[in-house]
Amino acid sequence: MSKYVNWSGVFPAVTTQFNDDFSINLEKTHEVISNVIRDGVSGLVVCGSVGENTSLTAEEKIAVTEVAVDASRGRVPVICGVAEFTSVQAAKVANAVRQVGVDGVMLMPALVYGSKPFETAEHYRYVAKHTDVPLMVYNNPPIYKNDVTPDILISLADCENVVCFKDSSGDTRRFIDVRNEVGDRFVLFAGLDDVVLESIAVGAQGWVSGMSNVFPKEGETIFRLAKAGRFAEAMPIYEWLMPILHLDARADLVQCIKLCEAIAGRGSALTRPPRLALPEADRVYVEQIMAKALAKRPHLPDVGL
Repeated sequence: MSKYVNWSGVFPAVTTQFNDDFSINLEKTHEVISNVIRDGVSGLVVCGSVGENTSLTAEEKIAVTEVAVDASRGRVPVICGVAEFTSVQAAKVANAVRQVGVDGVMLMPALVYGSKPFETAEHYRYVAKHTDVPLMVYNNPPIYKNDVTPDILISLADCENVVCFKDSSGDTRRFIDVRNEVGDRFVLFAGLDDVVLESIAVGAQGWVSGMSNVFPKEGETIFRLAKAGRFAEAMPIYEWLMPILHLDARADLVQCIKLCEAIAGRGSALTRPPRLALPEADRVYVEQIMAKALAKRPHLPDVGL
């Protein structure tokens, strides 16, 4: 199956938009997704960490996925995040969103349980065996506590539909370690915004991005410049955006990203509890760095957008 996967470029982990009563606003979610596609991103991830997956019911996840597939209209790949408590439920959700029309699933480790390495591997192996959908292995040990190490990933090389690895550990050496053992067996995706340039330099072919919800053209431009080896042109844009990219590494990244979206006029800052609005000092900080970023928005080289 892996030979049919062609995921590359910037895939924003798009936000889920809510009404004032915390019900999902599907129309606004459709609008947010349509706007990042309009601005040139290469793909979409819905119901990821930024999409507040764990705050959504199974029915809501299906509804958001349907909206994304409709907004995409086949123009860009749509990947849906799957984050469940058990391997069985993860497989059920993965199959359900496949029926909706997604191009792949971004699979998180089983939530809550701090699994041992062989248990983490078996979770991915079970879902791969019981689904017919390309799987992106999602590693984010700071948030989900279970670390999908290179050794664990390499042990899954015989699972045909495990096709991609998204790493949010911040340790770019892992991409090299994986490639040294299994070559180009897995498509490699950067998962942490503030090390994306470094990740591309060591082999990342894609980027699941939080802040490309806010600056999609800039994110895609940075990515394309780096992929083309035009690092001298990419660096000034990367340095300008870095204070914003650092927000993606915070525990409250969802609140930060959605506040930035609201400031940029691209979405609502409202998150569903238990995520609450940022305390005043944090809100002011985000507003200040956004104001500076918007005031000094750089000229973007031509990358074909």
